[in-house]
Amino acid sequence: MGTKSRGLGRGLDSLIPRPTPTDAPQGPVRHLRVDEIRPNPYQPRAPAADETLSELAKSIRTHGVLQPVIVRRTAAGYELAAGERRWRAAQLAGLSVIPAIVRSYTDEQMLQVALVENLQREDINPIDAAKAYHRLAEEFGLSHDDIAEIVGKSRVAVSNTLRLLKLPAEVQERIRAGHLSEGHGRALLALDSPAAILEMAARIEREGLSVRETERQIRRMQRAGGLAQAPVRQPRDPHLSELEQELQRILGTRVEVRHRRGGRGTIVISYFSLDELKRLSELLCSLGRAVSVRRASSDE
Repeated sequence: MGTKSRGLGRGLDSLIPRPTPTDAPQGPVRHLRVDEIRPNPYQPRAPAADETLSELAKSIRTHGVLQPVIVRRTAAGYELAAGERRWRAAQLAGLSVIPAIVRSYTDEQMLQVALVENLQREDINPIDAAKAYHRLAEEFGLSHDDIAEIVGKSRVAVSNTLRLLKLPAEVQERIRAGHLSEGHGRALLALDSPAAILEMAARIEREGLSVRETERQIRRMQRAGGLAQAPVRQPRDPHLSELEQELQRILGTRVEVRHRRGGRGTIVISYFSLDELKRLSELLCSLGRAVSVRRASSDE
């Protein structure tokens, strides 16, 4: 990939143009045909078709592409350096041309820009972020301080995220999928064997343990010299289990009914992504509206 480069944070403006105070892009803007442009071959993150891409396409149909994509010229046309989601959404919106700034990037710079652009996404998961940090450190010789400057985080936060790569691959995948949080992952790192980590990770999901509960259980394990046994619980009312299963079937996600003495309790509905939160919110609101209509009809 060429020689390593230092100080990407301070040199980032030379790679990705920043808007001026008037929001005009720096550098000449050209209008290129979308079919002339190819994805960044060094893109570390596979493109995902999701609802937000459709929403972006809808916005583009109304307002156009407000921020140019960044490309480099090749013998076959142009390759994207930054702005792949805008480019894909423009295609989805039916645009034939898209505003672009042409830069002369090396292969190394193409990878740098792709990594940094991914890290600046709000929805990047902790494992993808950790792998991007690792590549910036290993392939470009950047320190944790350099990386922290690039992404606007503290050095400690960068170091803690990088530590997640020490977890077994199966646990990393559970974090990537949103079944375990970054906090759970950091707590699991206190265990001294992959087997103990895998067993505790399964228990977190099975029992719905919070990060603090996980930390407490791990401290008990360390004091006892092994996995702490789950506390003995009273037999559960089978009607509650049936209710949970029915709610899970309707909502399509994990539901827990926590019943207390005196008839009080809580219903916990889990979600594992922003898209799933949106889906659940819309479903619950539609169910609420349907109930209101039925009540109004019965009152007439």
